[in-house]
Amino acid sequence: MLPTVADRLGLPVLARWLDRLPAPLADAAPAVVLGAAMLVERLGAAARIGDRMPVALALTVLLALPVALRRRAPMAAYLVATLALTAEAQLVSPSPVSPYANLLGAYAAGRYGGRGRAGWGPPLVVAGVAGYFAGQDVEVVMPVGLLALWLAVWTYGWTEARRLAAQAVERRRARAELLAEERTRIAREVHDLLGHSLNLMLVQAGAARRLLDRTPGRSRELLLEVERTGNDALGELDRVLGLLRGAPPQLPDGAPPVEPGLDQLPYLAERMGRAGLAVDLHRDTPPLPAEQDRCAYRVVQEALTNALRHSGAGRAAVRVVRQDGATVVEVADDGSGPPPGHRPGRGLTGIAERAARLHGSAEHGPGPDGGFLVRVTLPAGPQR
Repeated sequence: MLPTVADRLGLPVLARWLDRLPAPLADAAPAVVLGAAMLVERLGAAARIGDRMPVALALTVLLALPVALRRRAPMAAYLVATLALTAEAQLVSPSPVSPYANLLGAYAAGRYGGRGRAGWGPPLVVAGVAGYFAGQDVEVVMPVGLLALWLAVWTYGWTEARRLAAQAVERRRARAELLAEERTRIAREVHDLLGHSLNLMLVQAGAARRLLDRTPGRSRELLLEVERTGNDALGELDRVLGLLRGAPPQLPDGAPPVEPGLDQLPYLAERMGRAGLAVDLHRDTPPLPAEQDRCAYRVVQEALTNALRHSGAGRAAVRVVRQDGATVVEVADDGSGPPPGHRPGRGLTGIAERAARLHGSAEHGPGPDGGFLVRVTLPAGPQR
C-alpha cells in the first residue's frame, strides 16, 4: 500500500533515471536543482523572513548539501537534513520547497542505508514530522498525511534495496552454477580427448615394444600409429583450446575445424582396429542435432577406449539407432566384463553427465553375452 503512493508520485521513474546517470552527476544534479529552487524561494520571501535571512540561507545549504551526499552517507545526510528542516520550520518559516529535499533523503535512507542502518529511517521520519509541525496550529490530517507519504517513500527505497540485493544474490548463484558447469564440461572434454588418445598411444606403444625384436616391421607400423594418434590429439586439443578462447582455430586451408560427431565413427573404428580392437559399426539414425551428435560420438569413443584399455576385449559392437522415438547408443565388447565391486570411473561418469545434460539416461554393466555393455538413450530432438 505505501509503495503505491511512491509509484503515483513517479518516484520509481525518477530513481531509475538517476541511477542511469554517472555517479557524480547523479549525486550533484538533484542537490543543485533543489538548492537553486530553495534559494530562489528564500530570496523571494525576504520581506517575510526579515533579519533571519542569514539563518535561512545557512539552513538552505544544510538542506541541499545532504542531497549530494545521500548515497555515500545516507543516514547521516538524512539526519542532518531532517534537523535542518525542523530548524527552518521552527526558527524561520516553513518553505514549500525544502520538504522535497528531505523527501529525497528519506528515499535514500531506505535505498542506500544498508540492511541494518536503514531501519533507523522510520524513527527519523516520525521525529522529523513531529519536529516540523511542533507548535503549529494545523489540522491533524496534514501531519498524518505527510507522515504516511514520507514512510511510503522510505518503504519504496527499502523495498528497492532488498529487491536489488536479492537480484545480486541470484546473479552470483547463477554465475557460480554456470562456472561449475563450465568447469565440468571442460574437464569432460579434456578427459575424453586426452584419455582416449593417451590410452590408445599406450596400447600401441606397449604392443610395439613387445614386437620390436620379433617383428620390427609391425613395430614400425605401431609407432607410426602412435605418431598419428598424437597428431590427431594435438589437433583436437587445439580445437578445444580455441573454443575456450572464444575463437575456433583455423585449419591451414582456412576452413574451421570439424566438431567430433557420428560421421567420424568409421575413422574412429579404423583407428581402434589398428590398435587391436575390431569394431563392428551399425548406424541407423537420421541426422541428429549437433549436441546429440557430439554426445553420441563421445559415448562411443569413451566406451571403446575402456574396452581397449581395461576389459581385454578383441572385438566391440557399436549400435546407434532410433528406437521408440529416441536415439539409442550401445557399445558392447567381448572382454572380461566388470570386476566384482566395480565402480564407474571418470569416463563412465562423464558419459552419464553428458546424457543427463541432454535429458537422457545412461546404463552400464555386464553384457547379455558377457563382456561390458554401455547403453545411452537420448530423447528425440529436432533434426539438423
